[in-house]
Amino acid sequence: MLYTILIIVLILVLIGALPRWGHSANWGYGPSGILGVILVVLLILVLMGKV
Repeated sequence: MLYTILIIVLILVLIGALPRWGHSANWGYGPSGILGVILVVLLILVLMGKV
């Protein structure tokens, strides 16, 4: 159950990080950088067996 929720949240964040809309075109690398940090932390937690 936790993995399903985690995958759904990651997909939503990934869609939100794409600069497809006019108001988000000038955000730069902020959203994708945050997504990258979240994925790295999640990968470290999975490799350590915490998640």
